Amino acid sequence: MTNTKILSLSEIEDLSFRALVAAGTSEANARPLAIATAATEADGVASHGLAYIPIYAEHVQFGKVDGHAKPTLERPRPGLLTVDAATGFAHSAIDLGFADLVPLAIEQGIAALSIRNSYNCGVLGIHTGRLAKSGVVGLGFTNAPASIAPSGGSQPVVGTNPFSIAVPGEGGEPAILIDQSASTIAKSEVMKHAREGKSIPVGWALDAEGNPTTDPNVGLKGSMAPSGGYKGVGIALLVELLAAALGGATLGKDASPFSGTAGGPPRTGQFFIAIDPTTTSNGAFAKRVTDLVAAIHGQAGAHLPGDGRKAKRQIAARDGVAVSVATLDKIKAIIAGSS
Repeated sequence: MTNTKILSLSEIEDLSFRALVAAGTSEANARPLAIATAATEADGVASHGLAYIPIYAEHVQFGKVDGHAKPTLERPRPGLLTVDAATGFAHSAIDLGFADLVPLAIEQGIAALSIRNSYNCGVLGIHTGRLAKSGVVGLGFTNAPASIAPSGGSQPVVGTNPFSIAVPGEGGEPAILIDQSASTIAKSEVMKHAREGKSIPVGWALDAEGNPTTDPNVGLKGSMAPSGGYKGVGIALLVELLAAALGGATLGKDASPFSGTAGGPPRTGQFFIAIDPTTTSNGAFAKRVTDLVAAIHGQAGAHLPGDGRKAKRQIAARDGVAVSVATLDKIKAIIAGSS
């Protein structure tokens, strides 16, 4: 018997939506998260897709995230927007902010959005990709609970803290989409290996003394390995300053974990910058991006960040996505539990 089942993207969205609502999330908050979950599965990032729905549902039920939160928007300066996520899902707060961010960037050339009192925003590239599809260059930053130790130390101080940049392209797809964390691998991948009882490669995580480990459980009690050593720590600090310190969100060292039910809302943050590329490039932006992409794709075997996800999206839209039956059973149990 197979341990996976093929679902269409609309079926993934529908299952996610119904489970979130069943767990106590308002429909207004459940929909953007369900849409992002389907998009994440389409990108092939299963660790952040349907597998997270039971975690989201548990966090709503235990008060780690407010499923009925109503984010609020303010404009303290002409080019700056702020959103208080009110300890609710990041996706609703991002939707609220993006509605004004894009037209503001097109009007002024550049605009920024700071989000506080937020939660795990999932795959950051999903959000910057939306900005690129709207015709602006999108940069995104999000901090996370501490899991990376500083250079020379062993106690985590900053999170895996991803950053992303998405550049407008043809046909509604970003021409370039970079989405990477400050760690060698996303922490959710280590958690996934721990759940499945699988070892992790050397270089993914460190034990409590700062030594390499292949045991995911040991790594989760220690720290994530920064990408590129001290350079990865520098990226994590950059993101921490933008997404948390600058926006008034909780620092990773003080935030409750995204996993488990202890600690209450993490109150982390996101920061987005949107730039109208026609403002600064004297009309040459699109051509320069095209030339850059061609120079990379013109090399045998070379690829751009985002190429893999783009190819998977095209396949998923046509053929659907293979999802874990065990995960589906958990989600269906959440839905049945509300009946």
